[in-house]
Amino acid sequence: MPVTKYATSRERTQLFEEMERQFDEKNIDYFKKLLTHKDSVVRTRAVCIMADIAGEGAVAPIGKVLKNDDNDLVRHEAAFSLGQLGFSSGIKALADAVKNDPSLFVRHEAAVALGVIGSEEARKILNDALRDESEEVRDSAVVALSNLDYIKAVNRRNRFTSMTGG
Repeated sequence: MPVTKYATSRERTQLFEEMERQFDEKNIDYFKKLLTHKDSVVRTRAVCIMADIAGEGAVAPIGKVLKNDDNDLVRHEAAFSLGQLGFSSGIKALADAVKNDPSLFVRHEAAVALGVIGSEEARKILNDALRDESEEVRDSAVVALSNLDYIKAVNRRNRFTSMTGG
């Protein structure tokens, strides 16, 4: 498969048709390769699909996207997907994004995702995020911390506690 940017919507549609076939086959290796595709739209979809079909095996490749992709939206979707996956193995990549990503859009989503995961491991990084230069990131840290507080108070995690908003 060529790794060039798609110039027309027809070419992208053809690729999406192939992606749909590969999705139906749960072809994780195919989507891992698409995580570095030249087309950011393809990378965004590949991140979401990996989260859906690969389980915890998606955490490392999506974490790499969160750290290295040059597109803010792709990194945002990577942060969102790590939160939705809910595995504590995603905390390190999310914490790094909260601290270091140049985009407030990504830092915000990474903070919310840490709240969705709901682990006390994230409390320090979220407390630090309360001093972020961006009000949106600070607000997201408040949302995430409130979820950690709730989980601690009721001593349980469930579908409800994974719905923090953001």
